[in-house]
Amino acid sequence: MSQPSSVAGASRPVKEAGFFTKIKNVACLKSSSSSDKGKGGKGKSKSSSNQVSHGFHLVEGQSGHKMEDYHVAEYRKRKNHALGLFAIFDGHLGDRVPTYLKDNLFNNILEEPNFWKDPEAAIRSAYSSTDKFILDNSMQLGPGGSTAVTAIVVDGKDLWVANIGDSRAVVCERGSANQITVDHEPHAERRRIEKQGGFVTTLPGDVPRVNGQLAVARAFGDQSLKAHLSSEPDVRHVPIDSTIDFVILASDGLWKVSC
Repeated sequence: MSQPSSVAGASRPVKEAGFFTKIKNVACLKSSSSSDKGKGGKGKSKSSSNQVSHGFHLVEGQSGHKMEDYHVAEYRKRKNHALGLFAIFDGHLGDRVPTYLKDNLFNNILEEPNFWKDPEAAIRSAYSSTDKFILDNSMQLGPGGSTAVTAIVVDGKDLWVANIGDSRAVVCERGSANQITVDHEPHAERRRIEKQGGFVTTLPGDVPRVNGQLAVARAFGDQSLKAHLSSEPDVRHVPIDSTIDFVILASDGLWKVSC
């Protein structure tokens, strides 16, 4: 898995003048110098009420191969609802799987017939069907895989977050940072992995790995390891109110590498 850092943040309007500076401080994204090779951007929804704004920043790491992290930050109108769609996909063994996720996962979620009645079930179903498509088309999409953390903001009032792997979502609530996703690490799911015929290695100086290879227990793709991996997401609903300042989505390049 690569070491680059990818960050996307979404927020509601607040009165604090230094709000985006506060986000940059939390995410270690202060401008460092003109030699910084990162790239980023920002935007906001067009809704006149419950407006949502976002920013993102991507930094390529020192892993010796091209960037395999991708992000989504966009707004859509569906059935008279305003949607904010945000995601980080951290690929490994190539960029074809995270590229496919960037282009298709949200479409698959929103096309689930029960999305508006039961968003959690729709998200789980779309994650499963998307992973099946990736595996069925591994000749085209390659042997690699990707972690994912996705966030859907509905009408600026409801936040639905899902993840597989170790890309995280952290919400700033009442000034405190709270992780709202689960890191799916091999040592935490050793019993399930071993029950499915796999094993977890923990070598000196290294992190736990599934079958000595992958440092996460859940991911999209990874056909050669799929018998021992899961693509079942953890899903969390967070009502958005005045106590929620912003949410940060980021790959392990931010959370597990010192800034």
